[in-house]
Order: sequence, then C-alpha cells, then structure tokens
Amino acid sequence: MNNDNIVKFILNSSDYITNINRVLKNIKLEIKADYIHSETSGIIIVTDKVASPLDFKTIEKYIKNLNQIDLENVETSQLPQSKSYLKIIGLPYLIENTNTSLILDVVGKILQNNHIFNNISIVSRPRIIKILPKLDMAIIWLDIWDTQSGSKVKRLINRYFNVRNFIAIVWGANMNLGVL
Repeated sequence: MNNDNIVKFILNSSDYITNINRVLKNIKLEIKADYIHSETSGIIIVTDKVASPLDFKTIEKYIKNLNQIDLENVETSQLPQSKSYLKIIGLPYLIENTNTSLILDVVGKILQNNHIFNNISIVSRPRIIKILPKLDMAIIWLDIWDTQSGSKVKRLINRYFNVRNFIAIVWGANMNLGVL
C-alpha cells in the first residue's frame, strides 16, 4: 500500500475492524480481527487466531471493496511459504533432431504448457543436468514456493505429463543438487 492508502485506512480502522469481524462472523468463520496498525511497508491486521486462506480471501475482498482505497496499490496477503524441491525425469538432454542441449527457454515453455504446473511459483531458475555422459536423458531441478503444509508439492509428486513423444515424471527431492 502507498502512504495515502495507509493514512486513509488507519483513520477509519476502528470501523473497518467492526465490519471485518461482522463479515467473518456472517460466514461462520471463527477468527476475529483484533486491531490494525501501520508499518512502513503497509498495514497489518492482527487476528486472534492463525488465519487460513479463506480468512485472508474474506478480509482481502472486504478491503478491495472499500471506495477510499486505491486498488492499484493493494498487495495480496498470503500465508508463509517455504521452498520445496522437485526434479523432472524422462526428458531427453538433446533437443530432437539437433545437437543442442535442453535450454531454460524450452523448460519454461514445458512448465507453462502443462496444466499440472498451474499456480506454481518457481523460486530460482531451473537447473538442467545430463544424467550420464553416454545417456541422452536430463534431470530438471525445480525450486518452488509452497505452502507450509506442502500441498503444492504433494499435488505434483509422482505426476506424469507428456512432452511431445516423451513421458516425464515429477519426483520430490530433499534439495536442489543442481546448485552445488
């Protein structure tokens, strides 16, 4: 939020707390907003319990419906995230009918064009490693942002997807060995 939004919001914060709690109660959520305070980075709404994604969405929807707030400068709140590691196996290291190795642009297109990677945020650029010198197979290492519960990784692990004539599989990993 920019400074104008923060000032406008803080001036009416007691009304906003009352209205946020009314909205939360009306949809039978057990969380309550306690108070609002400002920081240099924006405003913080303190709640009496740990917020769930539904709680965040409800509060965010209320704030975005306020007429006094410039929506261009409202950042979306989210639960804390952690880094999870994946590897994709089953793709050739050399691009078909060429002597060119698999490159990041191609990997990016593969990830964009497969629905299983929807809503996945990659932390750092993927790493591509040739499995063995005489074998034309690659491992693609991915670092992704995940929820604390690991729900995104759980949804991806052991999933197969097609890339042209090849079937690739996503596996979990303890760390990204491609950055050593």
